[in-house]
Amino acid sequence: MSKLSVYNKKRNFNKTTEPIGKSSKRAKKLRLCIQHHIARKDHYDLRLEWNGVLKSWAVPKGPSYNDKDKRLAIMVEDHPIDYRNFEGTIPKGEYGGGTVMLWDKGYWEPVEGYQPNFKEGPIKFILKGSRLKGMWTLVKLKNDDTSWLLIKDKDEYHLYDDINEFNTSIKTNRTMDEIKANIKHIEITNPNKIIYKNPKVTKMDIVNYYKAVSKRMLPLIENRLISTIRYPNGSQKDKFYKKHFENIYGFLGKKKIVNKEEKQNDYYYIKDINGLISEVQMNSYEFHIWGSLANDLKHADMLVFDLDPDELLSLEKLREGVKDLKRILDEYKLDSFLKTSGGKGYHIVVPLSAKVTWENARTIAKNIAKLMEAKWPDKYTSNMKKEKRKGKIFIDWVRNTKGATSVAPYSLRVRDKLTVSMPIFWNELDKIKSDEITIEKAIKRLRRKDPWGEYKKYIK
Repeated sequence: MSKLSVYNKKRNFNKTTEPIGKSSKRAKKLRLCIQHHIARKDHYDLRLEWNGVLKSWAVPKGPSYNDKDKRLAIMVEDHPIDYRNFEGTIPKGEYGGGTVMLWDKGYWEPVEGYQPNFKEGPIKFILKGSRLKGMWTLVKLKNDDTSWLLIKDKDEYHLYDDINEFNTSIKTNRTMDEIKANIKHIEITNPNKIIYKNPKVTKMDIVNYYKAVSKRMLPLIENRLISTIRYPNGSQKDKFYKKHFENIYGFLGKKKIVNKEEKQNDYYYIKDINGLISEVQMNSYEFHIWGSLANDLKHADMLVFDLDPDELLSLEKLREGVKDLKRILDEYKLDSFLKTSGGKGYHIVVPLSAKVTWENARTIAKNIAKLMEAKWPDKYTSNMKKEKRKGKIFIDWVRNTKGATSVAPYSLRVRDKLTVSMPIFWNELDKIKSDEITIEKAIKRLRRKDPWGEYKKYIK
């Protein structure tokens, strides 16, 4: 009888994505994995490689670094070695139906002088995982074929950590909710790569940021052609602008466009959180969007005004310009939404409820900028030439052109410091500088009411 026959009999592999049970050859080191498993009951699964399979225990309360805690561990059927990489959702109604997170992985070895006895115990072993470390013991309870106790031995890792601090996948950094929602993300390579030194920001910090803001960001950018700025080594020196499709993960939408030279290129757009995180994995940290949807590139569905001040102008003057533009938009009964640029200016976004051709969108934006210029000639200019901006604010209307982009709401800006192009309330204009919202501040703001909540009515 195969060691994995019980495992295979309990599963319908036409319905579950769990690996089919096959014995494996022993590797040079004994492998281990621990999976957080929310099925009928919440528990952790401890799995230790031995003789080509994973010997497995369900630990209802999970492991504990406190040697006074004797955690019940129920021995279950042997699992295949490939199970050490499994993460996902087992369908409801199937054996073990529920969500499985790969909580820890690594290697283990028996304590010298203690040959593991998986029938009678005890088993004394050393764990070399990322989260569980040190010497542990499994003791079998008398007169019970399946009940054991998992106990931490006293060593340098005694009282080392509280396992409740770890609530994401060791492999994909997904939470249980994200796995349940089938956020597939991808294994993040070089997660500890330092993007900023002071304050320290890693690649994984950026991944976690985009996960955190995705609920608000995605409705504003999904199904909209994008360009990104990629930072392969996390520095400004080797950044490059990316607007054509290139992503190995298959989560992005693709749109063929013929340019003026009649050359055909593949542009791309984000459909969901998987696409967003796959781009971050490819080192795209800054996102810029078109002013039209991918399924209707002939029409603009928003206008964007960037108030770009002369470097010598005060912040007070810049804010005054934002208010002047808001007054004009209000006069024309155009709803408008405010965000920081993450740089030296502010952006005002005007959603369009009616279909507007790009030619008309450009004309409308230009006329609004010229109106401001005519009304306050000493304060504003619609001319993009640098020499025309001295002492004035350039009302940048030019980005309202087919193929032009503007930085997306919630996008990071990789500058001298890492900032966010952050949606804010109009009454916050005098309180928030255009480049002061950091990752930390942006995440804290998510607890508050959405400043762009009313924008939802314009989303098609």
